[in-house]
Amino acid sequence: MAVVPPQARKPVPPQQPVLVIMGVSGSGKSTVAAILAGQLGWDFAEGDDMHPESNVAKMAAGEPLTDEDRWPWLDVVAGWIREHTDAGQPGIITCSALKRIYRDRMRRENVWFVHLSGNDEVITRRMATRTGHFMPPALLKSQLATLEPPGEDEQTLVVDLGRSPAEEAAEIIHALRLQPAYGSSALGAPRPGASSVQTPQS
Repeated sequence: MAVVPPQARKPVPPQQPVLVIMGVSGSGKSTVAAILAGQLGWDFAEGDDMHPESNVAKMAAGEPLTDEDRWPWLDVVAGWIREHTDAGQPGIITCSALKRIYRDRMRRENVWFVHLSGNDEVITRRMATRTGHFMPPALLKSQLATLEPPGEDEQTLVVDLGRSPAEEAAEIIHALRLQPAYGSSALGAPRPGASSVQTPQS
C-alpha cells in the first residue's frame, strides 16, 4: 500500500454547524432559512411544522403557548438537531427559541443560534405581508415580552433586520464562514436545500 506524504494529504474541512434561525414570529426566519438552505444545499426543517396540532390550534385562536405547551415541541426540535450533530451533518432549522431555557434544550457544541433581531415596526410590517400562517399578528406583543435575547456566553450571531432577506442570509454565510455541503441528504432529506417557502423575487 502506497504511503501518501503529509504534504500531499488534503486537509480535513472543519465540521459545519447546525443553525437555529431564531426570533419572534414575523422576523423572517422561514424566508432567511430557505435562502440559506438553497445556497448551501443543507438539510432544512421548519420548526413550526413540528408543533402538535393542539399548539397550532391554540396559536391560531390567538392564545399564547405556555412552557408546558412548548416542552414536547422543543424536544422534537432538539432531537432533529442532535441527529445532525451526532452524524456530523450541517443543517438549518427555524425555531423561535425565545427563552434561554428553551435554547438550553437545543444547545450543543456545533450549534449556532442566529437571532434575527428587529424593532416592532419592522417585524409588524413583515407579519402583514405573510399569508397562510397560523400565528396571528396579535401575538407579537406576547412574543416580544417573552423574548430573552441571547447572552454573550451563548454561541449566537445577531442579525439586524431591515434589509432584504437575501442580504441577511449573505451576512450569515460570511460571518460564520459557511460552506456548501453536498450529500447532506444522508439523514433522509429527499431534497437537501429544497423548501416550499416562497422567497421574494429580486
